[in-house]
Parts: sequence; C-alpha cells; structure tokens
Amino acid sequence: MKVAIAGCGLIGQKRLRALGKGHELVIAADTNLERAEALVRQRDGALATDDWRKAVSHSSVDAVIVATTNQWLAPITLAAIQAGKHVLVEKPGAITPGELDPVLDAAKKTGRQVSVGFNHRFHPAMQKAREIFESGALGSLMFVRGRYGHGGRVGYDKEWRADPKISGGGELIDQGVHLIDLARWFLGDFKHVSGFANTYFWDMPVDDNAFLSLRTKDNQMAWLHVSCTEWKNLFSFEIYGRDGKLHLEGLGGSYGPERLTYYRMLPEMGPPETTSWEYPGDDKSWQREWEAFVGNIERGGDLTSGLENARAVLCVVSEVYRGSGL
Repeated sequence: MKVAIAGCGLIGQKRLRALGKGHELVIAADTNLERAEALVRQRDGALATDDWRKAVSHSSVDAVIVATTNQWLAPITLAAIQAGKHVLVEKPGAITPGELDPVLDAAKKTGRQVSVGFNHRFHPAMQKAREIFESGALGSLMFVRGRYGHGGRVGYDKEWRADPKISGGGELIDQGVHLIDLARWFLGDFKHVSGFANTYFWDMPVDDNAFLSLRTKDNQMAWLHVSCTEWKNLFSFEIYGRDGKLHLEGLGGSYGPERLTYYRMLPEMGPPETTSWEYPGDDKSWQREWEAFVGNIERGGDLTSGLENARAVLCVVSEVYRGSGL
C-alpha cells in the first residue's frame, strides 16, 4: 500500500509508525513544511509538501491518512475520495454531521474505503470485551457507563482545541466521541439524546466537561462523562448485562495499565465469579486499526459503515451542544 499523510503532527507521527513493513510512505503534507520534512526523513524516498492537494492527488498514492485539525478533516477526505484514494481519517471525521454527507455520497459513488479513526475499538481489552459480548455470556445488555478525561496542561486553553472554528467544540468532540462510539458499538443507535456541556475551569469558548444520557429504542442506557478537568488521567468503561458485567480501565501510559475485568453472575447470585486480564506494553491499537483498514480494502466490503457511524456520533454531539447553548 502506497500512502500519503496529510497532517504531520503527533497523530500523523503515530499513524506513520503504525504502517509497519510492506506499506510505503510516498508523500507527507503539512502547513508547516519543516514538520512534513521531519516526518519523511523517517522513510527514505518520501516527498514533503506544504500543499495537501499535492498529497491527495499524487498518482502513486493508494490511500490517504488525514490527521489534520478538525476543520480540514472532511474537505481533505472528500478531495482524496474524488481523486480515487482510500482514506483513513482521524476522529471525529468532521465538525458537523452535515459535513459528512458529501463525503458519504462520494464514497458510495466511487467505491472507496473510508474509515474513521476510532482507535479505542482496537485496544486489546476492548477487543476481548467485544469477544465476550458476542459470545452471549453477558446476556442481554442493560446499560453502559463511561468516564474519560485528562487534566490538560498549562496553556491548554490557548491551543487549537480551544478555538471552536478549528475544533468545532471542546472536550465532547475531542474525547467524548470515543465514548459515544464505544457505547454505540455495544448498544446500537440512540433514539433519545440528552446532556449538558459546559466550561467550568478553562478560560476558553468551548466545553471542558460534558455529561450525556443516551437511550436506545429498547431503553438501554449509556451514561457518559468526559472531562479535561479530571486532573489525573482516567479511562473507565463498564458494560452491564443481565448475566454479567465487563469493566475496562486504563489505556496504558498516563491512563494507567490497560485492564479488563469480567464479573460473571452465578445462578445463586451473591459475589460474582471474577476474571481479569491485563495488557502491558506499547499501545498497538493504531497498528491494529490500520490492519483492519487495509483488510477492508482487500476484501472490498464494509466501505462506508465507518462514515455512517461517525455521522451518528456527531449527531449526538450536535444535539448536546445545541441543548447546552454552545
């Protein structure tokens, strides 16, 4: 697979490392040319440019990774599809649901594979949780509960994520979309959306906390809280079925060890049977996500489900922002 990368910041660097052997970086683009040049030095023979249009239209490129700030995600993805490229675009994929409509139309017309980078699905603890869920061991699901947050850093309110014209919002559209995506992965579509997003601490015009209550047509619930006033980085995701519970915590690094605990209810009830798995080591979710993306291209299936899911996630975000006056 011959690849172009648009956006050579931290996420672009992670995406490059995830390519592994057998995939060639052809060209990298960034508005900061020096950053693009630094990225391509990691791969002999790659070109650097400050014009993303040159990257997405390059004749040798098969797939484009879009890792820019949020306001450019949808326009660059659309241009790449129209140039005949497959695309892996970072979450949230766009700022509003409507921005994804022409992207969806183009993907359907061209048959290009487009995936949105919800890499949390590919953490080993989450993959194991999905395996247990699909086995039916939890019984019918009742609700999920998720918390995700970090403590920011000095000057956080002056970074691009604090500018709504660039980011489209604050913590909800940043980390919150991961929780919404995971909740949808297990519970399905949400027919009833309520929540509140607000700025409590940071001096910025976007939210630093969001609280969501999401309900399916069968009254399964998702209670979610995302925060950049968490102070100590936290990831916690709990899945409750009639016959058991799964608790995922940690993402490695500053979020603590990645761990999954399975609580299996016994017929006599009382204390459940408990099994835990811990996943030390480096974060391989980016690599697994890339492998799944390439696999979809090779199989020729599942072309637009990632975009449709991203649009549904952004519909939740937009509804909460609208109800919060943001």
